[in-house]
Amino acid sequence: MIEKMKFLSITGPKSDIDRVVNEYLSKYEIHLENAMAQLSQVQHLSPYIQINPYKDLLTRINEFAGQLKDTEHVPIRDISLEEIQPLVDVLNEKISKINKKCDELSEKRASITEDLKCITPFLTLPQDLDKLIHYRFVQVRFGRIPVEYYEKFKEYVYDNLDTIFFPCHQDDYVWGLYFVLWTKMEQVDAVFSSMHFERIYLKKDYYYGTPQKLHNDLNTQLNEIDKELNTCHQEIQELLNGDASAILSAQAALNALSTNFDVRKVAACVQEHQETFYILCGWMSEKDSSSFMKEIENDSKLFCVVEDDNNKINCKPPTKLKNPKIFKPFEMYIKMYGLPDYHELDPTIFVALTYSFIFGVMFGDVGQGLLLAIGGFALYKWKQVTLGAIIGTAGIFSTFFGFMFGSIFGFEHTIDALWLRPVEAMTLVPGLGQMNTIFVVAIVFGMFLILVTMIFHIINAVRTHDTEGIWFDQNSVCGLIFYGTLTVSALLFLTGKSLPAAIILIVMFAVPLVVIMLKEPITHIVEKKTPVIEGSKPMFFVQSFFELFEIMLSFLSNTLSFVRIGAFAVSHAAMMGVVMMLAGAEAVEALTG
Repeated sequence: MIEKMKFLSITGPKSDIDRVVNEYLSKYEIHLENAMAQLSQVQHLSPYIQINPYKDLLTRINEFAGQLKDTEHVPIRDISLEEIQPLVDVLNEKISKINKKCDELSEKRASITEDLKCITPFLTLPQDLDKLIHYRFVQVRFGRIPVEYYEKFKEYVYDNLDTIFFPCHQDDYVWGLYFVLWTKMEQVDAVFSSMHFERIYLKKDYYYGTPQKLHNDLNTQLNEIDKELNTCHQEIQELLNGDASAILSAQAALNALSTNFDVRKVAACVQEHQETFYILCGWMSEKDSSSFMKEIENDSKLFCVVEDDNNKINCKPPTKLKNPKIFKPFEMYIKMYGLPDYHELDPTIFVALTYSFIFGVMFGDVGQGLLLAIGGFALYKWKQVTLGAIIGTAGIFSTFFGFMFGSIFGFEHTIDALWLRPVEAMTLVPGLGQMNTIFVVAIVFGMFLILVTMIFHIINAVRTHDTEGIWFDQNSVCGLIFYGTLTVSALLFLTGKSLPAAIILIVMFAVPLVVIMLKEPITHIVEKKTPVIEGSKPMFFVQSFFELFEIMLSFLSNTLSFVRIGAFAVSHAAMMGVVMMLAGAEAVEALTG
């Protein structure tokens, strides 16, 4: 069901709002509305503007909490704001020092990584770097040249140039170095530059040993830095783990304080007799509002007005579902498709029963049903998984229909069927011959469900004063009459009883269809709206005809779709029979049966 809601207007001295929120409102589930919008007719209203003082603290403590691991069993205690500030300051100071060291190490690591990239293409060079760069009359240039330009360079330029090029590595580029006399340096550099040669400058600190030795030394330094970085991260983790309880407690406290403070965003202020008062407006359940009013009756600084007539309020009440504990998990499906309007019916119980019933029919087996029930409820109890409760409830219905079908762990003849066996039971349908009984039952059940949903639609339409939804559309009274007549006629036909007179059937079928087809102009006439038909009349009738045709198809398809329930029941029994046959269990069943 949907809980009844009351609209509350709460006011008091502006300076007292924190006390009210923390002492009273935090105990109750209240849906606050924007007081400025709700009290627009009140003069001299102003918004409650104030910066949240807990925002920065909460942001920092969230950063600390986000780095904690395995916090499931960490105890949470009450902690004051006076304790939180020093905690954050001390952690900030210690972690900042460690982070500074980490940043320095990270910068150094990035520099070494970049140096490794520079030196790696030259690993095949056997000569010591310090000897290469200290030639008296020769200059050395390290770099790379695109492959296509290197080929042109070798073919057309190299033999005519006073230089020696030593290639070391090739990918998309040819990596290497060239030697040039000091006296020819400018000329040769210009030629190489025209060939798109990109120079690479090695750090003077690295002018020792071979490139391979330098590469090994840099990797060693990199490993040492990684060890130091891991040590820093471990220090931070140990520091946070030591204060895990305080951090999580502070996070919970600050979340509550920040949330309570944010109430100001929807509050309004009004000045009266040189004193400023706050105003809060919101919805509370009838039960909570009674408890709240009783709790504050002796509070001289707090005044509250409860509005009994919700029609006088500018906003719609929020929808709060209230169902028995066994059906509450099924609210997940309702929320998935959208909560009903406050004035509509709550379909949770109906969905829970039909869902579980249909699952039970499709998966009827005593043994498998019991396993689903035990596993589902265990999952719900110990892990609080909502789907577990749904599976458990479905398992109960599966067990029930297992007895009805005489099936236990796939054995179809171990126990007697209390009703029928889906694979074997047949029914004579007039005009159609023999048909599986479960298919016939499934269609009849589907027709019943469609009729029930039509009734729900009509009730919701009555509550929302929807004239068309009550009387004239495909799910209204007209649709109910048409489909109800169809259902009764089908049942009479299946049971071999005579149908009502033809004139009655024509009236019961034709009149509702004509009304459904003309629902828009009829609604306009009833509600005294003009024009009766909007747009072109010929186009209206053509469109209405095809809409009616679509409605007829939807009635047919929705009805026949319930055959799937019977098909699943039959296929489940048949497939389990195949499994048992392949497993050689038929002989066992014969012996035990």
